[in-house]
Amino acid sequence: MTDTTNHDADQGSDAGSGDMFNTAAGWVLFAAGLGLGLSIVAGKVFHGNDPQRPDTLGYVIEGVEEGGDEKVEMTMSEALNMDGVDVSAGERVFAKCAACHTIEAGGANGVGPNLHGIMGANVGGVAGYGYSTAMSNFGGQWGWDEMNEWLNNPRSYMDGTAMGFAGISSIEDRAAVALYMNANGSNLPVPEYVAVAAEEDEAVAGEEAEVEAEQDAAEATSEETAAAEASE
Repeated sequence: MTDTTNHDADQGSDAGSGDMFNTAAGWVLFAAGLGLGLSIVAGKVFHGNDPQRPDTLGYVIEGVEEGGDEKVEMTMSEALNMDGVDVSAGERVFAKCAACHTIEAGGANGVGPNLHGIMGANVGGVAGYGYSTAMSNFGGQWGWDEMNEWLNNPRSYMDGTAMGFAGISSIEDRAAVALYMNANGSNLPVPEYVAVAAEEDEAVAGEEAEVEAEQDAAEATSEETAAAEASE
């Protein structure tokens, strides 16, 4: 009798555990199904499967142009005429160059050629210095814009150059050191920068960008209209 009672109790306990497990599993399946259903509904309502840019942006950050266009660097002529960009500032920048170059009249060539009178001189024209083939064959003269591009990134400006210097990232520093080199044996006229003319160029560029944007919008509208008519 006792064994029978204990056996019945064990069976009742197992049945109860099984019912609890089945109930828990049912709730889990129900929750998973509910989550999947809500996800599908949300995707339909909010176009999660086909995200589209709204016609009118909800919030525009001032100063940030659409399209991710990078800021255009100022011109060399503008940098040359900035306050604080002068020969004395260029002399400080030239300290980066002094390890390889001399600049005084009659200075010896070192790792790099002597740079006295370099502004306006022929590229690769310093007597007695062994230039790379790339420099010897490059041609032209060291004008303001040429020196700016060279100092910015020598290897990019002249493919194959033996110049190991990485470049000067700041155009203000490049302009200043060019002024300093110009004051040492050269006398190139410093190009003028007229702000009004520059502003007019910027205005024209802005108008052209607006016209292009309008044309793009018109083309997009035409394509949407054609697609809508084709689907009808």
